[in-house]
Amino acid sequence: MIEVKNIQKLYQNGNVEVLALKNVSFKIDDGEFVAIMGPSGSGKSTLMHILGALDTPTSGSYFLDGRDVSTLSEYELANLRKEKIGFVFQSFNLLPRTTVLRNVALPLIYEKVPKQERNRRATEALLSTGLDESNFQHFSNQLSGGEMQRVAIARALVNNPSLILADEPTGNLDTKTGELVLGTFQQLNDKGHTIILITHEHDVAQHANRIIHIRDGMLVKDEII
Repeated sequence: MIEVKNIQKLYQNGNVEVLALKNVSFKIDDGEFVAIMGPSGSGKSTLMHILGALDTPTSGSYFLDGRDVSTLSEYELANLRKEKIGFVFQSFNLLPRTTVLRNVALPLIYEKVPKQERNRRATEALLSTGLDESNFQHFSNQLSGGEMQRVAIARALVNNPSLILADEPTGNLDTKTGELVLGTFQQLNDKGHTIILITHEHDVAQHANRIIHIRDGMLVKDEII
């Protein structure tokens, strides 16, 4: 699914140059559950933006499903994100005075999917995360943190992406709730979804089957667990 070849990312601020990623290379197969782990400032967020087609490398190549993402235009990158990648963020990014079902269906509204079909797909995505159906007509700001994150996961799933990219998805949750959310990712992986989890926490990374360690912009360890 993913092949990263000698990725480098250089940021320039006036006369100051910062090399955020230094010749990073790895492959991720379909159906893997991988954690990318590193401390603050390690380059993992930069790598996440490249893997999510939110940014392009300064040099090197990034292939997703055989397509060289590093050569795409902004328009092509936007289409790739829409078709191939589901994002889950630490801050949930839900609309507060909007029902759970509509929050999940929003990407399909933009795609002009008919209402009955988008509600069916949103319901299916929500059920796959284990959220109780009694919550579907609640406003998202009436839910607990763990429930909101499940809604965010469902929204990431609604377009049936080939890749789910989760950026510190338990960062705003207590330990017990975080474990429940990580269990949801494990269940999705068991169903064949490819999951990439960005984290700085060792305990969170242990839920994956493989950990790629990033430090000072370099890949320092790649381990199967």
